Amino acid sequence: MPSIINTTGRLEKSVRAMKIALSHSKDYLSNLEERRVFPSASDIENLKQFSEPLPARSSDPRRTLDLLAKFGGPATTATAAGRFFGLVVGGALPAALGARIIASAWDQVVFSDSTSPVGVALEKIVANWLLDLLGLPVTASAGFVTGTTAGTLVCLSAARHSLLHKRGWDVQKQGLWGAPKIHVVASEQMHVINQKILSLLGMGLADIEYVPCDENGAIRLEALPELTANSLVLTQAGNVNSGSFDPIGEIAERANKVGAWVHVDGAFGLWAAASRNKRNLLQGFENADSWVTDAHKWLNTPYDCGLAFCRSPKDVHAVMATVAPYLKEGETAAPKDMVPEFSRSARAIEVWAALRSLGREGVENLVDDCCRHAETMANALKSSGFEILNDIVLNQVVATLPGHEDKMTELASRVQQSGEAWFGPTTWRGRNAIRISISSWVTQDNDIKRTSDAIYKEIKELLN
Repeated sequence: MPSIINTTGRLEKSVRAMKIALSHSKDYLSNLEERRVFPSASDIENLKQFSEPLPARSSDPRRTLDLLAKFGGPATTATAAGRFFGLVVGGALPAALGARIIASAWDQVVFSDSTSPVGVALEKIVANWLLDLLGLPVTASAGFVTGTTAGTLVCLSAARHSLLHKRGWDVQKQGLWGAPKIHVVASEQMHVINQKILSLLGMGLADIEYVPCDENGAIRLEALPELTANSLVLTQAGNVNSGSFDPIGEIAERANKVGAWVHVDGAFGLWAAASRNKRNLLQGFENADSWVTDAHKWLNTPYDCGLAFCRSPKDVHAVMATVAPYLKEGETAAPKDMVPEFSRSARAIEVWAALRSLGREGVENLVDDCCRHAETMANALKSSGFEILNDIVLNQVVATLPGHEDKMTELASRVQQSGEAWFGPTTWRGRNAIRISISSWVTQDNDIKRTSDAIYKEIKELLN
């Protein structure tokens, strides 16, 4: 049966579709700062326009793209705007956004250098840039994955292999039935994604030994249990609420004496290493064994892009390879043998574009500006009667209104519904609060003022 899709002039049609998409994207971005951060009820209601039976026949791509822009654009949450303060998400940098468009046109599958020479080449270049920028071991591996969740899977899989291998157990061949138990030590404040990955790897959550934290959410070093060569210690660089850092260097020093494995969850906080003002928070972190972070958080690349670093590339290769699982010292492997996915987009292109356009100084300024905005926000909320529940060590602000803590969830919802800003509610050390995460290159002083004014307005109306 002949194709019902008219392929005449197919390349011209692709270019035409890109021009249409570019026009709609331009309209969207040009009005981003004026539009609502969260869509209105009517905009969400209009999503019903997409509810139609699957068309029986092909149609002009313009009709599809126009429909998407007309009803989809207004119903987006403006995460690329300067007043989105949820989930530690930044807006896409101009160079990274442009690189996403080019990479989409290239449509690369970064399986190996035989499927995408440019994709593999840029992964290697960017890996070296990142190891240098973040101060990680120059021989560490760098895997480009969807996010910190996938990155944690890579790193903890390598950790499981390494710890069991030292005890004479090959988990790839023998599985986990009868395997020696791994001693998992973690912060009582660790992010839930770590629990998810531990359970996927067959390490029981009931067996985790949790370490108490101080008032700002960092592991209390004196409460750290005795470590052995069978210990896996999960630490944080940037508590998801307070932004605090565990004493990673001191933990790593103890772990290295006995051969334990230390993993660093640095989903956003690892970028503090790029700032001369903030890298002291990470003192000694380079002595850990694995690290994860997100480029789509503080580096402001488009979603989705995560990074997994491991001191021992051969341990990663042993669990991720689809060829003979042996990697000689100093060798590199095809990307598909260092991460879970075979089908991989060219994420490194966007990271390369972000880093090259910002430069070392630009990344540092991005981190420092967001931290300065967090301090400004905290001071503004304090002047409105709020109590700041965390030490502002990074870009996170946790606040509540004494005597009205039960109103914090509704306050966050009201500000969201107003369209002025977006942040979420949280619970911090047993108290209901709001959490404001500032990590976008777009955010300016006026965005902080507009948001603090909106909070004051809504809490005043709520209490009256």
